[in-house]
Amino acid sequence: MKIPNILTIGRIIIVPIFVLSFYIPGVVGDLVPFFLFVLASFTDYLDGLLARLYKEESKLGELLDPIADKILVAAALVLLVMNGIIKNYEVIAAIVILTREILISGLREFLAKRKGVSVPVSSLSKFKTFIQMLSIAMLLTGDTGNKIINFQDYNAQTIGIVLLWLAAFLTLYTGYDYLRKGIDTAINDDVKK
Repeated sequence: MKIPNILTIGRIIIVPIFVLSFYIPGVVGDLVPFFLFVLASFTDYLDGLLARLYKEESKLGELLDPIADKILVAAALVLLVMNGIIKNYEVIAAIVILTREILISGLREFLAKRKGVSVPVSSLSKFKTFIQMLSIAMLLTGDTGNKIINFQDYNAQTIGIVLLWLAAFLTLYTGYDYLRKGIDTAINDDVKK
């Protein structure tokens, strides 16, 4: 087992603990899920960095890393919607993010199986992921976050929702870009045959 894979597996293990901690009432219930989410998000960055730095990229990491990311984000968004932190039209932003994650995962798997093609992660997608994780982390802080970050009409929840919408728009753009590249690759490969 290489360190990047251990970090990825650790991220998967954190998810059920994160979900359970979400139900703790009060300040602890606001801060523990926040810290677990931030820790898991950081391991996502760290495992990729270490894998590239030490040339420890592996098939297991390639398989588990995107799964771990999607489990973490999906669990957090579902909890936030269920708890009413993400509500009304804001749910559309969460649905856009989840739909794109599923669509791009399917596209990558299809291209890898059928074409042996991998779709590299763009810089804009990395920025989208950062904004998405930041927005979810802000929303997880709940009332405690609002007490810490409260400037005029802006509090942690308001900032989190604005960032969630930004992530959703970036998600649409990067998702379209990946889909276009995937379809172009598939069409070009079929034409060559």
